[in-house]
Amino acid sequence: MELYQEMSRRIGELPGVKGVALGNFVPWRDAGSLGGGFHFAAEGYTPADGEENPHARLRVVDPGFFAALGVPMTAGRDFTSDDRGGSESVVIVSQAVAQRLFPNGDAINRKIWWTDPYFGKPHPRRIVGVVADVDDENVVRGPALTIYHPVQQLRVAGRLFVHAEGDPYALVPSVTRIIRGMAANQPVERAATLEDVRAEVLAPERLNAFVVSGFAGIALLISVVGVAGVLAFGVSARTREFGVRLAIGSTPRDLLMRVVSEGATIVAIGIVAGAVGGYAFAGVASSYLENVRLPGALPTLGAAAVLAGAAVIASLMPAARASRVDVLQALRSE
Repeated sequence: MELYQEMSRRIGELPGVKGVALGNFVPWRDAGSLGGGFHFAAEGYTPADGEENPHARLRVVDPGFFAALGVPMTAGRDFTSDDRGGSESVVIVSQAVAQRLFPNGDAINRKIWWTDPYFGKPHPRRIVGVVADVDDENVVRGPALTIYHPVQQLRVAGRLFVHAEGDPYALVPSVTRIIRGMAANQPVERAATLEDVRAEVLAPERLNAFVVSGFAGIALLISVVGVAGVLAFGVSARTREFGVRLAIGSTPRDLLMRVVSEGATIVAIGIVAGAVGGYAFAGVASSYLENVRLPGALPTLGAAAVLAGAAVIASLMPAARASRVDVLQALRSE
């Protein structure tokens, strides 16, 4: 571990480096590598009847890790060089842990301990700080119960984080040279910014979104053409009716609004039928397939608004044609 600390010190002296820290987990890239978390207990917290102890993610970090990654401290202090083997066992918890287990989130100086058999005999550790929640396993963030240990006490690392002022990739050769100079067999691989790691993780989702968006665009185009075609056929078949309406006092505006309202009615019926059918199908599919989630109210309303707007626009051309019907020619037509 002293070797890693010396590496961090030398790398921190490189021009363009603002901060260096060790850790045991690369956000998003290492998702799932440590399982779903471990059970723990906390001073003053008693689970409800039949409820298991809460479980949290275990992370091991260096002093300065939160500053290097831009994670704000909300209470207490960061780890220091004094938090080492032989000193008091300490941890930092995420805000989600503080708010769930302690009244008013007052977690500082409370004690927690892992109850999972993996850790052997429970060992109390004092909470010295609280940091903002960081969901480092899911790109779409959610509440994350996380407990951070200092590297010097748990002595597990393997991931080096460098906060660069300029181009991060320009520092890779210098960082590699320092590491190889101190430990020739130490592997240095997959150097990447967190932004690029996030983009790599999102690549399959973006491809899926692109494909789905393409099909959605085609479906929208078909619906617009269908609505316009139905209304255009209806207008041509009702030319005499429109002529009579104009002759008895209807204005072109009245005819325009009438045809547009008919188009809106058609699309409203289609939206209701599609929403009911879609939710019914999703409910059936979710009982057979995992990770099938029903869309929320906001996406559904947004899709309905887009389709309704497109249908109204598609109605304008046949509606404008109906409002310009020549009365004499319409009355002479069969």
